[in-house]
Amino acid sequence: MSPKRISAPELIGQVFDADSFVSWDTTPVDVDPDPKYRAELDAAEAKSGVDESVLTGAATLQGRQVAVIACEFAFLAGSIGVAASERIVTAIERATAEGLPLLASPTSGGTRMQEGTLAFVQMVKIAAAIAVHKAAHLPYLVYLRNPTTGGVFASWGSLGHVTIAEPGALVGFLGPRVYQALYGENFPEGVQTSENLYRNGVIDGVAPVEQLRELVDRALHVVSDPADETVLHENSIAVGNLPDVPAWQSVMLSRRADRPGIRELVRHAATSRVPLSGTGQGEADATVLLSLARFGGQPCVLFGQDRAGQSARTTMGPAALREARRGMRMAAELRLPLVLVIDTLGASLSKEAEERGLAPEIARCISDLVTLRTPTVSVLLGQGTGGGALALLPADRVLAAQNGWLAPLPPEGASAIVHRDTTHAPEMAAAQGIRSRDLLRDGVIDAIIPEIPDAALEPVEFSQRVGAAIARELAALRHESCDDRITARMARYRTLGMPQG
Repeated sequence: MSPKRISAPELIGQVFDADSFVSWDTTPVDVDPDPKYRAELDAAEAKSGVDESVLTGAATLQGRQVAVIACEFAFLAGSIGVAASERIVTAIERATAEGLPLLASPTSGGTRMQEGTLAFVQMVKIAAAIAVHKAAHLPYLVYLRNPTTGGVFASWGSLGHVTIAEPGALVGFLGPRVYQALYGENFPEGVQTSENLYRNGVIDGVAPVEQLRELVDRALHVVSDPADETVLHENSIAVGNLPDVPAWQSVMLSRRADRPGIRELVRHAATSRVPLSGTGQGEADATVLLSLARFGGQPCVLFGQDRAGQSARTTMGPAALREARRGMRMAAELRLPLVLVIDTLGASLSKEAEERGLAPEIARCISDLVTLRTPTVSVLLGQGTGGGALALLPADRVLAAQNGWLAPLPPEGASAIVHRDTTHAPEMAAAQGIRSRDLLRDGVIDAIIPEIPDAALEPVEFSQRVGAAIARELAALRHESCDDRITARMARYRTLGMPQG
């Protein structure tokens, strides 16, 4: 059963501070309708109580000023014609000029058929205005209501930094009624639903309107509120104070099933979090996690490899790396730091991974990350195997857990190549300089986060220690210029392994 339709005024009333909404709307543009269309417009206004299919304005949420665009389905099925488009674009441009975050909530059957092609091409104008808004590094949040189809979903409904949909909502490109008329059969059941699109990485989540205020508040807390100025104390350790344990011991400890990973890091150390999902392009990978977050009052986009979603047969594929690149784009667009967590068994070895471009995605990740203009912090939290680990490594600051390690292959794989067996894995781990102590000595990482004596024995304390280390680095990076950061980032890899002096 479809959810009850929520009107635009109801949505605004539930999300924003009471009595804070101020309309930006003026009399709709006169599209010179013929008598039949004029009668339809008059009837729609009488039925809906509004003068067009969209309301725009500004309101406050916990005191923050936010621009809002909300479709009204009761007005000609929320369809978008020239007048509605002009109202939307005017509101987007005003939000951009005033530096406001923007919340858009479409519910629409798409293009207004009474206006034909002129209405159809308005979607270009709206999408262009959204692109300018995002280019100004301003947040764009989307809440899809039931239904959202056609050109609306294929333009401004799909461009959000964060996109949430109403439970049970019909969301799709071609409306089911049109599909049935064109093809003489019903559209496959369960495809055009918010839940299905979430599962497939098209949207970030599904939530009822009653939860939207809290979600928007949390998102704006990360993307709009300033960072805290708290001075954070050092909690890393110098190489001379590290216990000199064999590399193979670190490898074994990093593989413990109860070792804390990125989920524990978020649970115990993040002060705010808005989970995201997938690439936004129909791909999702269970081996990674993407989120907006704060650590110690420092906002960031967080992307990392999730040990809870990995197994010997389930390792990261191309979609995981495309999701990483989505995180990079979001960080750049919102001018947020990017935090990357490395904890991987290795990239997928499969026919599908090869055919879907795993190696090129690793290359693109490295290229995008090393040139990203926003501050970056990479954390080697556990296992760091192969190209999947390398793709998330080249950051302004690179931290490692005491038992974290980085290698081109797992030691067993290196042993198989050099010795034609896996029994020499401990020997290869020692010889290749993979442990945190060696990585610090060689300049691959900047600091080591202690485990006392093993993260699995102190999951909460360890996760909080990692979160504090991330926050400290983010606070320091905010005071460095972009050019200085990128120059230093490039210089690290330009000189690694070169003779000194």
